[in-house]
Amino acid sequence: MASGGSGRPSGSRPGSRSSAGSSRPGRDGGQRGDGRGGNRGGVRGEGRGNARPTGGQRTTQRSGGKRGPNPVTRGKRPAAGTRRQVPWMLISAVTVVVLLAIGVIGFALMREGEVSAWRPSDDNRDPSLAIPDIVTGQYAAQQHVTAEQRVAYDRSPPFGGPHDAYWAACNGVVYPTPVRSENMVHALEHGAVWIAYDPARVSGPALQGLAAKVQGQDYTMMSPYPGLDQPVALQSWNHELKLADPADPRVDQFISSLRQNQYTYPEVGASCDALGPGYFDPDNPPPFDPSPAPPDAVTMDGRGAAAGNGG
Repeated sequence: MASGGSGRPSGSRPGSRSSAGSSRPGRDGGQRGDGRGGNRGGVRGEGRGNARPTGGQRTTQRSGGKRGPNPVTRGKRPAAGTRRQVPWMLISAVTVVVLLAIGVIGFALMREGEVSAWRPSDDNRDPSLAIPDIVTGQYAAQQHVTAEQRVAYDRSPPFGGPHDAYWAACNGVVYPTPVRSENMVHALEHGAVWIAYDPARVSGPALQGLAAKVQGQDYTMMSPYPGLDQPVALQSWNHELKLADPADPRVDQFISSLRQNQYTYPEVGASCDALGPGYFDPDNPPPFDPSPAPPDAVTMDGRGAAAGNGG
């Protein structure tokens, strides 16, 4: 029996790799050799070419992919309900508010300027001198009379001169009845403004308008004065202004210029509060006497008066 005679072809055995062109089955039944060789480059390259376009292909696709006008909506305007509306009502409301604010601020500044013109200062100690028809005088202070004495005043109503030892309450009091002049003049010495009016010619809204300038205002008082030659007369120490119209703006100018004006009245810092029963009771004040002064009345130069003590 020959030693190599087993029936195998000579020079070959299973699984031999002697031949470079030999192939063996792949996992998918194909031949792996082809895949490693030309098939690997061709198949995979071809697959990649199908998945990703080349540079030229990319440019062509992008340039050709521009979006044009939508043929469905081209030439159509948006519906009226979708348009952006201008808020005219809001703009109008804001404009009105701004204009009102400007008006209010402007009026306040104008009013402040008007008031400042009548406010006493070191540079303008007596602004009332610029009020048309103002009347001034020079009267000695602290000349007192008793409750039984009369003063022969040279002006009606008086605005200075001898006066009662007790002052009339002048802390915003509106007297419903005429009050004795001698007590009212003493309040002027303390820096008060006295508004007198003719009850036969001033009533209703005009009277209420005057009273509103007095009520609650310190160093201010008001009373009827029968027989007054003008409807309204304003008095402060050494100053008088008579007016035909209770609504005349000079009323405010007089008050602003002279109420507690430290440069125009003698007893700066004196009180205007009521003294009470037994002295001067604002609820039951001594009445005004319209009759002519008797022969023994105290004269304007102080004859018959007692020197005051600053009260």
